This record gives sequence, C-alpha cells and structure tokens, in this order.
Amino acid sequence: MRAAVNVLARGPTHCLGGAARAYTLSAVTDHPSTTPPDRNLALELVRVTEAAALGASRLIGRGDKEAADQAAVNAMRHMLDSVHMDGVVVIGEGEKDEAPMLFNGERIGDGSAPAVDIAVDPVEGTTVTARGMPSALSVIALSPRGTMFDPGPCVYMEKIAGGVEIADLLDLDRPIGETVELVAARKGIEVADVTVVMLDRPRHTQAIAAIHEAGARVRLISDGDVSAGMLACSER
Repeated sequence: MRAAVNVLARGPTHCLGGAARAYTLSAVTDHPSTTPPDRNLALELVRVTEAAALGASRLIGRGDKEAADQAAVNAMRHMLDSVHMDGVVVIGEGEKDEAPMLFNGERIGDGSAPAVDIAVDPVEGTTVTARGMPSALSVIALSPRGTMFDPGPCVYMEKIAGGVEIADLLDLDRPIGETVELVAARKGIEVADVTVVMLDRPRHTQAIAAIHEAGARVRLISDGDVSAGMLACSER
C-alpha cells in the first residue's frame, strides 16, 4: 500500500498534484518568536492517506477486500477529525444509509477555514489489496467549496488521462483510434510506440479493438484506474 494525496481539483484530462511547502519555522535566536508555525494543509492530508494505507496494510493478501477497506476507512476518518478545514464529502464511500463513515454529504475536519469539497477513496484497489498485488492507493482530493464535480449516483464514468503536453488532444467524443494517432503525432513517435492502459472489463472490448486497429498497444489492468491515470501523467 502507498499513500497518495492530491490537493487540487482534477478534470478528466488533467492530472494535477498539489505542491506542498514545509512548515514555516522562525529562526532560532535568543528571543524566540511567538508566531505559531504555519500549518500546511497538503502535509496534513499526507498524514490522512498514510493512516489509511497503514490501516489496510495488515490485510494485504488476506483475501478480504471488505475488511481492508473498512480498516482504511476507520483510520482515515479518525485522522480527518484533526485536519484544519471545513470539508464536505462530495465523492465518498456511498450514500449515508449505505456507508456509516465518509458518506456523501458528510462534514469532516475541525470546521475551520478553508471550506472545501472532498473526494475520498481510502483504498483505491481493494481487490488488488486483498490479493496481495501492487498499485493500491489511498486517495484524497480537495477543491474550493462548490467547485468539485458531483457525479451523483452513477456507477461508471468514462475517463481519459494524459500528460499536460497532450491534454488538449484528449476528447471522449472522438474515436479512440484517432486520438491515439494524434498523440503519436504530437510526441513525434510511431503509433506502435503508444501504450494505452485500460481496465480489463467487457465494456471496453470495442475500445480495445479500436486501439489495436490503429496500431497501438494496450496494457490491461485488473483494478486501480487512479494509479493508471497517475502513470499516464508522469514524466517518467
């Protein structure tokens, strides 16, 4: 398990990471400053995802994805109470009658500024966690109050992600084969050198066939599309 944190709103074609600066401390002098250290929200959220990851870590490879998820939820919820923010869960573990903690609409944080919308997934990849496989993440995302997209009760959503140099080419309304060709042209490489990471699901059969027909590669993953999106946006 790894802890991950995003502190900026993220659209379907961009992956943006929040840059965190360290706590500001006064220089050591004979007259110590009475100014309290500057608390950084990003650093506090790292502790939140770290707690969730550690909570689930004891259940890696134990074959019980529900137990792993619940352990992460318990740890994340407990730590969130200490964070200086007035947060509302927009994308959480489900509706209030389905999820006792981190449910959609729940208020979290200590109630102080800033006012933010929150998306959480204490374990993104519960199946791979239960199977002892890599790429599970603990995820939290924040945006200013009223700015986060609320998908409502939808179960599946079409998403596409890529680096900033190709973000303007990513269009869910364009045939995926054409997009692959445009990406190759922008990068100055052959289409055969483009790899598209996709969840291995029956609903993706046509898209996979279109990518193959265009001449590109497909890397199928069993779970964990957040980690795949981060990989697509990485410069490495």
